Amino acid sequence: MTESPTPTLPFDGAISRFFRNDVPAAIRTAIEEGGKKDILDPGYPHDARMGRNDYDAALAALQLEVVKFQADVKATGKRVVVVFEGRDAAGKGGTIKRFRENLNPRVARVVALSKPSDTERGEWYFQRYVRQLPTAGEIVLFDRSWYNRGVVEHVFGFCTPEERRHFFRQLPQFEDMLVDEGVHFVKLWLNVGRAEQLRRFLQRESDPLKQWKLSRIDVDGLARWDAYSDAIAETLRHGHTDAAPWTVVRSDDKRRARIAAIRAVLSGIDYAGKDPNAACAPDPLICGGPDIWNA
Repeated sequence: MTESPTPTLPFDGAISRFFRNDVPAAIRTAIEEGGKKDILDPGYPHDARMGRNDYDAALAALQLEVVKFQADVKATGKRVVVVFEGRDAAGKGGTIKRFRENLNPRVARVVALSKPSDTERGEWYFQRYVRQLPTAGEIVLFDRSWYNRGVVEHVFGFCTPEERRHFFRQLPQFEDMLVDEGVHFVKLWLNVGRAEQLRRFLQRESDPLKQWKLSRIDVDGLARWDAYSDAIAETLRHGHTDAAPWTVVRSDDKRRARIAAIRAVLSGIDYAGKDPNAACAPDPLICGGPDIWNA
């Protein structure tokens, strides 16, 4: 009998190798000793993951609210922008998926831009994002955004220090103009702990259906946790304004994070037929301003 070939891991198993050889001992121990449903961050304010029944009930109610919200946006001509940011594997894609799974893609559009082209690199930095802003009656969900310059581009040297300083100088005025123009603008930062991030990476590495989610940036970023933390802290500080504040969602529990993120969007805007019991304020233990962000 011919033996089955050994599965090839993406990037030659670099994530597993980092886990075995390079990750701080406390992080390795947390992953090795943690159960599948355990919260690995000892500072997370809930001891266990949100129960399936509670999650399903809350999500079903919110799905109805999101559909009402979409109808109102279409009928009234509102323009809505929601920015989803966070470290890799923080749960941005899964949260966006739950937000729009029952929405009309002609009304609720996801924007996930790849690296800029040669032409785009010669433009004003914000220009390619401006092209993606919503028209009347449209919702645009940015899966990463102009904040790439504050974090990823800085950590990997894809921009110069002066380009980043220039970005921070222009950032408040750019976002002030969006709000002044009447765009309903929400910025969500999903924050995941180091052990949970690595556990999710290991799961992706071993799952053929999820390996496509991994990139060289993910792998190379494993050893740059502290550099990311410094860049995130600085970016949150520069980007948190009265007109366009950051909402941080602690996402070690994906279920709670998804519910909190959707509520953070819906609770801050009026729409026809709104149920305040479903579209209520999110859990303040895991959702708030930059002060609840932790490295």
